[in-house]
Amino acid sequence: MQENKKDIRALSKEELRTFFVEKGDKSFRGNQVYEWLWSKGAHNFEDMTNLSKETRQLLETHFVINHIKVDKMQHSTDGTIKNAVKLHDDLIVESVLIPTETRTTACVSSQVGCSLDCNFCATARLKRMRNLSPGEIYDQVLAIDQESRLYHNRPLSNIVFMGMGEPLMNYNNVIKAIEMITSEEGLGMSPKRITVSTSGVSKMIKKMADDGVKFKLAVSLHSAIEETRNHIMPFTKNFPLPELRDALVYWYHKTKSKITYEYVVWKGINDTPEAIKALVKFCRHVPCKVNIIEYNPIDDGEFQQADSAVIDAYIKALTEAEIVAKVRHSRGKDIDAACGQLANKEA
Repeated sequence: MQENKKDIRALSKEELRTFFVEKGDKSFRGNQVYEWLWSKGAHNFEDMTNLSKETRQLLETHFVINHIKVDKMQHSTDGTIKNAVKLHDDLIVESVLIPTETRTTACVSSQVGCSLDCNFCATARLKRMRNLSPGEIYDQVLAIDQESRLYHNRPLSNIVFMGMGEPLMNYNNVIKAIEMITSEEGLGMSPKRITVSTSGVSKMIKKMADDGVKFKLAVSLHSAIEETRNHIMPFTKNFPLPELRDALVYWYHKTKSKITYEYVVWKGINDTPEAIKALVKFCRHVPCKVNIIEYNPIDDGEFQQADSAVIDAYIKALTEAEIVAKVRHSRGKDIDAACGQLANKEA
């Protein structure tokens, strides 16, 4: 039965080589299969045309390739593309291609649904069904790279783990996917072009630093006042700001990599002079930059975009404190592809 077969992409190259030796074949066969799986993104064993029919049948007997399928593609008026990605068990996640004049960025998901409970985010309203495998994460990137080449005439240049799910709650699989994305046997992308965004899982930030990762770190902060942050993102009661601050100082000490804070300003929530002062103070602990992100309402409820004068006040205060700050205008709003909007409405 297919469900009893192992996903072949869970095997390392060495394990594939060993498999073939045990079956009385040459070990280099494992190298060939590995190349088909990762560099060439094969969706089935029949695609592996330099293998004999018997070898392909052997693989078919023992393994499956749990590849994704882009079930639906939506195009925004600004060039953004949103993919509804169907997984092998018919669950759906979403990923987004975000183009600018100079680059194309893939926003990829790491979980089906989300482990967390951020009140302002549509994805958080979905129950977390399961973690994505390294292959499923990799496939999203591969699909967006192909779309980037097709629609924008250039390869994918950047990746952000800012789609559905909390990447650090699926740490091992995210790390394995990034290893393949950056490997010359995979997509060969520089880790400096990859950003992993977390809502602030302190102990995992320290683990990343200890593991010597080379990609960039972004933190969804949204408030440097504990009570406000806990209201916006209730789970952060488990990761208080002093603990997060210490983890980020540790990260920078180990990696020398500047942190990006993602920060949305909402009317009546974090649009006060006190909120601005608290953010500036928090930013002084470690070298960083701040992205003030345009909010995309998911209903007519509590969370509404703050007035532009407040955004200006944030930028002014941060700039005066010599902290790099920019306003990020969301892309793909007309197809619900912007920050916080990924909710499988089409599923």
